[in-house]
Amino acid sequence: MAALGGRTVRDLRRQSRGAVLQRLYVDGPMSRHALGPATGLSSGSVSNVVSGLLADGLVEEAGVVGADAGRPRRLLRIRPDSGRLIGVDVGEPRVRVELLDLGLAELARTERPLGSHGYDVDVVVGHVADGIAEVLRRAGLLPGELLGVGVGVPGIVEDAGRRGAVVHGQTTGWDAVPLERLLRASGHLPPHVPYFIDNGAKALGQAEMWFGAGRGAGNAVVVLFGSGVGACVVSEEAALGRAVEWGHLTVRVAGRRCRCGALGCLEAYAGASALVARWREAGGRPSAGAGEERALTELLAAARPSGGREADPVAADVLAETAEYLGAGLSDLINLFQPERVLIGGWAGLQLGGAFLDEVRAHALTRALRHPARRVRIELGRLGPDAVTVGAAVLPLAAFFSSGGHRPRPAPGTSPAPAWRAVVEGRSV
Repeated sequence: MAALGGRTVRDLRRQSRGAVLQRLYVDGPMSRHALGPATGLSSGSVSNVVSGLLADGLVEEAGVVGADAGRPRRLLRIRPDSGRLIGVDVGEPRVRVELLDLGLAELARTERPLGSHGYDVDVVVGHVADGIAEVLRRAGLLPGELLGVGVGVPGIVEDAGRRGAVVHGQTTGWDAVPLERLLRASGHLPPHVPYFIDNGAKALGQAEMWFGAGRGAGNAVVVLFGSGVGACVVSEEAALGRAVEWGHLTVRVAGRRCRCGALGCLEAYAGASALVARWREAGGRPSAGAGEERALTELLAAARPSGGREADPVAADVLAETAEYLGAGLSDLINLFQPERVLIGGWAGLQLGGAFLDEVRAHALTRALRHPARRVRIELGRLGPDAVTVGAAVLPLAAFFSSGGHRPRPAPGTSPAPAWRAVVEGRSV
């Protein structure tokens, strides 16, 4: 096929289809007329691309606009039932697996606690593989409908070529764990279904930028607070986001020991695990047997006066110190990356931000340089505690758009693995 500046006609067609699909997904429904300037394509190219997408069942008509002011224009949108995605959040204190349609409506979900096993590799792989099997079984999903599986994990993710994604998680005890290879070895999916494994903060950032509080921003920092702390930097140079190990920024020389082994990391003061530990050390008393999430809820409640009860000064002091550390950490992000927005998410971040975002914001803006501080907005994310799961599902969705809406297909002459057939037929695996 003839090449045009190094790109073939097929490449150009794929890029045009991808541009239309992504624009409809993020800003749809839209008319053919509006798609032209939104994608940079000519009206003829838009017409050809849309005709192909309609014929493939990826796009459908969704009413008309402008009927009272001249010639009506038909609106188009992506068909939610034209594909299925799986998003996985390997986080604290559980593994969450969700099956979603292309509209990101939840079709099935399962959650499996990590418990005392922590991040034991075999346990995590088993939870992810069994969770995938469970949501597929509930939906009776056929192989051709699944576009891919996205997995958000703590740590640094490396593309190791034939070995697939390898995870380096110093705080979780993962040293070059070949997660993709281990998941494929479970046999729960046929070989042609792709896995997309990335840092959980990056998955959160992608979700917030596409659907949440980051929409419309050219550059932003999305912060993930859970047991630990991470961040995703989104810019024109890194439109899909770049994970940064912000939680291991040193905020106090020779300070508290972090889970990574170093002294004085931000995570040792602001992560939920460290926050609850500091409360206990100062004399706080969470309920017997309370897990991390419940203990944090109790800490926040104790620090605020309620129903005639005065605030617990111990809890209030711990939170006040935490707000100062968080503000200092955010000011570093503001100075380094000069974002338009800083968005706070994660299950702990949403709890903490809802309780004392104003204090954190004040500390951050006081410490940041004046020029970037005047331009930035510090807000909570809008997608709730499931945002990492949604962001993980966006990973195969983005790849689907990049392919021009072409589904992954098995190699000629191959058939579904026995484990996959068992999943579809509802038998034990």
